[in-house]
Amino acid sequence: MKDFFKLKENKTNVSTEILAGLTTFFTMAYVIFVNPAILSLNPGMPWQGIFIATILASAFGTLIMSLYANVPFALAPGMGANAFFTFTLCKQMGFSWHEALVVVFICGLFIIMITVTKLRKTIIQAIPDFLKDSISGGIGMFIAYIGFKNASFLTFLSDVGRYNILENGNVITDSSALPALAIFNNLHALLGLIGLILMVALIIKKVKGAIFIGIIGAILIGIPMGVVDTSKVKFFDLGSLVAIKDVAFAAFDNAGIGSLFSDINKIILTATAILALLLSVTFDAICTFIGTGRISGIFDTKNENNLMQKKGFNSKFEKALFSDGIASAISGLFGTSSVTTYVESASGISVGGRTGLTGLIVAIMFLLCLPFGNLFSIVPPEATAPALIIVGVLMMASIMKVNWTDYEQAFPAFLTISVMAFAFNISYGIAAGFIFYCIVKLVRGKIKEVHPILAGTSLLFLTNFIIIAFRG
Repeated sequence: MKDFFKLKENKTNVSTEILAGLTTFFTMAYVIFVNPAILSLNPGMPWQGIFIATILASAFGTLIMSLYANVPFALAPGMGANAFFTFTLCKQMGFSWHEALVVVFICGLFIIMITVTKLRKTIIQAIPDFLKDSISGGIGMFIAYIGFKNASFLTFLSDVGRYNILENGNVITDSSALPALAIFNNLHALLGLIGLILMVALIIKKVKGAIFIGIIGAILIGIPMGVVDTSKVKFFDLGSLVAIKDVAFAAFDNAGIGSLFSDINKIILTATAILALLLSVTFDAICTFIGTGRISGIFDTKNENNLMQKKGFNSKFEKALFSDGIASAISGLFGTSSVTTYVESASGISVGGRTGLTGLIVAIMFLLCLPFGNLFSIVPPEATAPALIIVGVLMMASIMKVNWTDYEQAFPAFLTISVMAFAFNISYGIAAGFIFYCIVKLVRGKIKEVHPILAGTSLLFLTNFIIIAFRG
């Protein structure tokens, strides 16, 4: 084990790596609760199946990173990616969850492709840094908004008679609908508030695994409140493992790939969805690697230069990105949203994790949770919602890098963030930022500064908006 993971070469030892693995797991273990809570909002997508898929995809992706790249990064379905899956692909774009899994799988294949070619360099350099930071901040706002909704913190008011009820039961209203803060005489909202206060307190106190501990605390508090129902729970249920059959490889049945590519009208929409998800997942992984790798010394300047200048796998950085791409594609097969490298890996790195042995411990911990799906299914959304708000807060840090006094940056950045949150659509936010960046450059006579890839992407987004307008 010492030789395989090169512990001595990386100036670490077995005990340090085990501690780092446990720290990382408990810091990111909230995904076990939160990912099924978000994806199961899609009609017909079973909670138990998503739970098993989440664990298997996380364990598999982390094992690839551990054994192939030998770096201490853990993977799991991304918080932005699962929100994109449910609220953009399914609810906004109209894909079924089977079709959305196809989008996830294809996106993963593209990530693999751009990792083994120089196309990765071109895409990364085509998009200005301030837009990348805006996308991260916008996703943070989007996720936090979901947290507020799931925590029962919001109510919505609409003028009488200014709405339409659709055949599927959904209601369309106009801009007269306004959000309002809930009255906290509701036990569900109170539990969400208690959970949020608990998590914030733990984070401020710098408690390891604060989000995970906060969720557990909210669940326990919710039992005497009557919000958590424990009457039918089984604490250990190996039979729940068969639930994976309900979502695994669902992308390849008739309701998935057979349906997605049978409708020519969905081609542009599908391309737009894949592109938006590709950008989000790619930048998320690269920023995580660079941000934590530089500080810890896991990835040095030579690694980053190889990423931008060479093909193939010449460094740990290259292998880590390839592992991330493989995991992203495989997640669609397991039946969950895109797996990505978790920034929470920094918690394990901070206590000395330097090799893939850290990731191996994380993967084992995920697998040990498999028989407890029935137990976890009692978790109410109000217990996990505060975690989304906290994640949103953490992701907002990226907007500090935007030069808000420069209108060439401010307008596209603000529209990226605001449209993403207010229109409740991640891809629309990215589209707004890209399109207005091109408009600003055109007005300033600097259109030549816009990279052809960014310009082409903006044109694709614009075409999609025009098609939607004519359909409406």
